Amino acid sequence: MRITITARHSEIPDELRARARALLERLGKVAARPHDGSVIFADDHGEAAVEVRLHTARGKIHVGKALADDHRTALDRAIARVRRQLDKRAVPAR
Repeated sequence: MRITITARHSEIPDELRARARALLERLGKVAARPHDGSVIFADDHGEAAVEVRLHTARGKIHVGKALADDHRTALDRAIARVRRQLDKRAVPAR
């Protein structure tokens, strides 16, 4: 899976980039045939913003966005949102 990490209007430490890569790789193991993923870090009017996108089989795109006081917390929240989307897809219909 190809992973892209981007920072807009802010500087992101290497350890946070590594954490983002590790969390996205973990999501890739849960997803059905992941193609690529991206994490976008930004500053939005003094708040840390993170957007996580995961492209999976058949053109499905899972997106999680979050705002927080720091980028690490926003990253965790955005990853959790994508994880919930993947978990909902795994539940069989009745």
